[in-house]
Amino acid sequence: MDRKALVVSTETAGERLDRWLATQLPGVSRARLKTLIDAGLVHVDGARRKAAHHVAVGERIEVEIPPLPAETLEPEPIALTVVHEDEDVLVLDKPAGMVVHPGAGHARGTLAAAVLAHAPGTAGVGGPRRPGVVHRLDKDTSGLLVVAKTAVAYESLTAQLLARTVRRVYHAVIHGRLAGTEGVVDQSIGRHPTDRTRMAVRPAGRGRRAVTRWRVLERFAEFTHVEARLETGRTHQIRVHLAHIGHPVAGDAVYGGRRARPPLPVVMEGLALHAARLGFLHPGTGQAVEFTSALPARIERLLSHLRHAPAP
Repeated sequence: MDRKALVVSTETAGERLDRWLATQLPGVSRARLKTLIDAGLVHVDGARRKAAHHVAVGERIEVEIPPLPAETLEPEPIALTVVHEDEDVLVLDKPAGMVVHPGAGHARGTLAAAVLAHAPGTAGVGGPRRPGVVHRLDKDTSGLLVVAKTAVAYESLTAQLLARTVRRVYHAVIHGRLAGTEGVVDQSIGRHPTDRTRMAVRPAGRGRRAVTRWRVLERFAEFTHVEARLETGRTHQIRVHLAHIGHPVAGDAVYGGRRARPPLPVVMEGLALHAARLGFLHPGTGQAVEFTSALPARIERLLSHLRHAPAP
């Protein structure tokens, strides 16, 4: 990790942080500097700031610059929970806390590197740093995802995703008592207008259409257990949509909002969000297949506490 410590001079004060850094670090591209800022690797007087922050005289700017990732991915012998495997596909049950593919701040320990070690033939399927990965789960979300082991399988699965025929069903525990028994959130999603690390519901024309269908499974005094089905697959879609209707996923510090919410009765490592069912047409046989994953211990523990909590 290359670390830089810089101080804003009188002559350069008032400039946007990203532009100021570009003049101070000419060997680093503007695009990479923006990525470093968004990843929290740039601090102004010890605090994170957005790219639009205007630097002031005397501010100390500290920048951490990780080495550029290699163009090819190194396999890592990390244990995987394999739900199904054949010559065409690999269905995995990802634990919360594991990143799917390398990115800023997550160069090693990824599911993609583990897949490459488990099935070396996936090298060259899809992108060089995402071998066979056709869809992903957030780091702190657990559950099912499918990996293509051949180019033909990759083309088939990506086409099914585009056609919205892949069945993806999640379980979530959310804040508040959700009214009604079922419903749909049909709201476009795009990058947050001021925080590029987050997604947000955006006006028509400024985001991509996103559709999430939900169904109540259990209600508690201050939480609801729901099933959420994706019709589209936008980044952070379920988290953004549920937060938008006032019921963020339990354990979600990013989209949970600033309002005071009842504390969770248990320590939550990860989100109370789990990809429980995954269905698609098998690329080799053309037959419909579906896989299921039981709720992980962290969510079962939370539900157990909620079920046995005294009535308000």
